[in-house]
Amino acid sequence: MRRRLVISYLLLMALVLVALETPLAVTLANRETDRVRADRLADATRFASLAGPALRGGGTGQLDGELASYEKLYGISAAVVDREQRTVAVSAGYRSSPDTELALRVALSGQQFTGTESVWPWVDGPIVVAVPINDGGEVLGSVVTTSPVDAVRRAVTTWWLALAVIGLLAVLACVLTAFGLAGWVLRPVIELDAVTHEIAEGDRTARVQHRLGPPELRRLAAGFNHMADVVSDVMDRQRAFVAHASHQLRNPLTALRLRVEELGPSLTDAEGRAEHRLALEETDRLAQVLDALLTLARAEREENRLVTVDAVAVAASRVTAWEPLARRRAVTLRLTAASAPRYALTVPTAIDQALDALIDNAVKFSGPGGAVTVDVEPDGDGVTVVVRDTGPGMTDSQLEQATERFWRAPDAQNVEGAGLGLTIVAVLVDASGGHLTMRRGEPRGLVAELWFPAAPTGDGHPTGDGHPTGDGQPAGEGAPTGDGLPDVEGRPGPRKPAAT
Repeated sequence: MRRRLVISYLLLMALVLVALETPLAVTLANRETDRVRADRLADATRFASLAGPALRGGGTGQLDGELASYEKLYGISAAVVDREQRTVAVSAGYRSSPDTELALRVALSGQQFTGTESVWPWVDGPIVVAVPINDGGEVLGSVVTTSPVDAVRRAVTTWWLALAVIGLLAVLACVLTAFGLAGWVLRPVIELDAVTHEIAEGDRTARVQHRLGPPELRRLAAGFNHMADVVSDVMDRQRAFVAHASHQLRNPLTALRLRVEELGPSLTDAEGRAEHRLALEETDRLAQVLDALLTLARAEREENRLVTVDAVAVAASRVTAWEPLARRRAVTLRLTAASAPRYALTVPTAIDQALDALIDNAVKFSGPGGAVTVDVEPDGDGVTVVVRDTGPGMTDSQLEQATERFWRAPDAQNVEGAGLGLTIVAVLVDASGGHLTMRRGEPRGLVAELWFPAAPTGDGHPTGDGHPTGDGQPAGEGAPTGDGLPDVEGRPGPRKPAAT
């Protein structure tokens, strides 16, 4: 955009310079040519006055001497002819040409000849001037001079070069002015572009200075800020509503579950007890959904404050916390990471909650005899946490939909879960400046990779989610596991979701 504005200014300046300097250049060439021609006319007129007596029968000795001296002094050749165009006197360097023949004919007709063309830098022909020799109104002959154009051409070229230098200086000044003007015009646009990228990266507090640039762009910046405020307010309201609704629904849901539990002893028939058990399971499922919504609202509200985390220590703590559930389901859960620390920059609890969600589903869907492996690997300028399992995995189309909210695979609709775990994982990883990658494992299962930027050297020991949770139990929400099956919100053992 800046380049286009500068080019537009330069084109306008070039047109103005061409419109102004072209007539001036032509005028200077004409003026210099007319000056030389006027000087030659005066010289030729003087020679005509001297040639009169010679044409009336006098001697030409004085005239020959004048022409010779004139050519020697100025380098201009001349000749005097009578009315029959016979040469009466001539300088040594004079040479007849079509131009001199035309000039003599015009002069013998009683008119002065000065030519019609101006001298341009590319013209080589001489300047030819001829005047008649009159005596009482009778034309006795004519005087013709031929002047070389080198001096005139150099003068015209000098004038044109001066104009070109002036034009270049004007263009240079225009370029400097154009860049400054373009910068002033585009500064709000550039800032608007930068702020747009900042907002897209998650900084919803970024705003544009609306007191820069032209009035139209100032209004645009003010309108953009207002739009950003409105969108940010709507998002805050939406997240607050989800969080408040999830929190407020837990109390009546807990009361409802207690009442349903109290109905159990009064049920005597087998069908009633079966329905009672299903009702309790549905209340537990609803509690898990509310807990996942509350976790997601908190994750999306995170202001991207990063902390230094030892990914190896966090992975070890989560594997230890989930081992009892894995043993109960006959699943092998192991950590293959090296003992050396791998420090990463994440939002608080990002690795904890992500591993809880992935390990939960990996254990759940691997089935008896399955294996779940957690590994932490250095990866360029980051740290990769990998969860592998031997579950059924997902198809390519399912992998593309796995991070959508409430999405469940068709073959897992009856499995407990809300379809929000992987969404929470993706939000936490994205807020940490990392990315989540899932692919099918070989020969089966799924591989889930969490990449986080590495912490700068010398950041010290991990903080935030770098330590195991106090109760030793999984702290986060369940999510689609490394096996790629849909996200569920299960909990190990008897632990129930917290109310807030």
